[in-house]
Amino acid sequence: MPMRCLIVDDSARFLEAARTLLEHDGVHVVGVASTGAEALARAVELAPDLVLLDVDLAGESGLELAPRLARSAASVIVLISTHPLDDIQELVAASPARGFLHKSKLSGQALRDLSGPDPGPPAR
Repeated sequence: MPMRCLIVDDSARFLEAARTLLEHDGVHVVGVASTGAEALARAVELAPDLVLLDVDLAGESGLELAPRLARSAASVIVLISTHPLDDIQELVAASPARGFLHKSKLSGQALRDLSGPDPGPPAR
């Protein structure tokens, strides 16, 4: 059964590109959201296995949204960004996210690796 994923990002172009890429890689994208409120509602409504959450949402912080998502949905959270992990490593480590992916490294296999029982150190 394919992994069910919710993508949260404020860029319509990235949402479409990520959906296409992940669907091609065997990940079922059940929904997308571009704001924190929309992400919370969609996560509860759709109950995805994984929430792919951008660190920088327009006017909001994905890092601040992550704990609220973790409390409201039983999903694995993976943070994504165009920032290098080295720049935000402490913030990622302090979050309830399972891991981090640079947007350029996004793939279905990377998400499967992070959502497994022992993800190891965050991917770069």
